Amino acid sequence: MSARVLATAAALLAAACTAAVAGPLPAPAYDPPAAGVKTAVLSGGCFWGVQGVFEHVRGVKKVWAGYAGGKRATALYEIVGSGVTGPAESVEITYDPAQISYGQILRIFFSVATDPTEVNRQGPDEGPQYRSEIFYRDAAQKAVAGRYIAQLNGAKAFGRPIATRIDPDTGFFHAEDYHQDYLAHHPEAPYIAINDLPKVRALKAEFPTLWREAPVLAL
Repeated sequence: MSARVLATAAALLAAACTAAVAGPLPAPAYDPPAAGVKTAVLSGGCFWGVQGVFEHVRGVKKVWAGYAGGKRATALYEIVGSGVTGPAESVEITYDPAQISYGQILRIFFSVATDPTEVNRQGPDEGPQYRSEIFYRDAAQKAVAGRYIAQLNGAKAFGRPIATRIDPDTGFFHAEDYHQDYLAHHPEAPYIAINDLPKVRALKAEFPTLWREAPVLAL
């Protein structure tokens, strides 16, 4: 993330994600119930902000920042940052489906956590490591994700078609400890203040029944 740190505040502001102010999207029409603790793996740009959003969601038990879509050997920040090895910056969300459904997690993801119309970038961050992708862990998650994207595209919820990929989860690997809970620990950092705190504020405003004031931290 060195490029983000070195970027000027003006450049970051100009490139900030627009999805965070788009307003809540319609709920998934297909969102069957599930039982037992579940996990969702999502990639939607810098994992700092996506993790920070979901740490404030009621029903979420833990959110890890990490890497998905590649192999363990290349799941290191210095390697992932090259954008040529496969993994994407991602989060693994452990949640209680009795409190929040998989469909609701995707609704929050698309509404405030990421701009799903961008291809191989997110705001000021460019490269396939910042792609938008849903890594499903079973057939039910695949079905919910596919039908919800079709629903949103059919409703023309965004000005452009959703570019989010849907692929099987072949392994999630935790990021280095200094990346965990980065938003909670560094709210004053320019990148966080400009690009990610607006997403957290949007979550509170648009999903008040799912908002949790105190974040549940990974570490």
